[in-house]
Amino acid sequence: MKITLFTEKSLEQNAALYFEKAKKIAKKIEGAKHALKENKKKILELEKKRGKEIEKKQELRKAATRKKEWYEKFRWFISSEGFLCIGGRDATSNEVVIKKHTESNDLVFHTDMAGSPFFVIKTEGKTPGESTLKEVADATVTFSRAWKLGLSNSPVFWVTPEQVSKKTQSGEFMGKGAFMIYGKANYVENQLSLAMGVTDDGKIVSGPISAIKKNTSSWVEVQPGDEKASTIAKTLLHKLKAGTLDEIIRALPAGEFRI
Repeated sequence: MKITLFTEKSLEQNAALYFEKAKKIAKKIEGAKHALKENKKKILELEKKRGKEIEKKQELRKAATRKKEWYEKFRWFISSEGFLCIGGRDATSNEVVIKKHTESNDLVFHTDMAGSPFFVIKTEGKTPGESTLKEVADATVTFSRAWKLGLSNSPVFWVTPEQVSKKTQSGEFMGKGAFMIYGKANYVENQLSLAMGVTDDGKIVSGPISAIKKNTSSWVEVQPGDEKASTIAKTLLHKLKAGTLDEIIRALPAGEFRI
């Protein structure tokens, strides 16, 4: 190591000069160490963030490629008593639900107003209890025009499949998704009730709060509000950490929302 001594300076002055240089170098070393530490911290944070993004993309890819059940093309949920309940999304799916997926021992629900889904309890020969009847009545009114109109409830009834027909007494034409109801209708008290949750196998499902709470690992209650479906769907996606925006939007009724 070379040391240059300045002859015009005293030994003490030379020592002081090198002492100041040493302090500056030490300060630079400390600054470099601190910068290195901060950079390592930032790199770890970026790696952690990147890992989460990769994990999220994998989950979304898994959700997109998951084999879907036949009933997922309709509105659906599992009642708190374990009954599969399916409903139409529009006139076409209403038609399909009644014509292709309703058996003689099932129960069919509808509201008195137009613009309502037909909901069906798939009984599989069992008798649903009052809680299931109430939940399906709630679902029927929730996914009807009542939500968009700001109503808290609307008359909902259930009938047996043989009471539902395309035939009219006057021979008039029944449009797609519309059916005549014959015989006694059994009315059920109801109210708007909506929650969205994630099942253990990653399905996004929406329906009455009691049913969703019973059958999902995480859930969020949704009420009528002033936020659009596209906006509220982003919040739900963040809270539920599952599904896609499209799946969440499709699981909501027509109208506006708040969490």
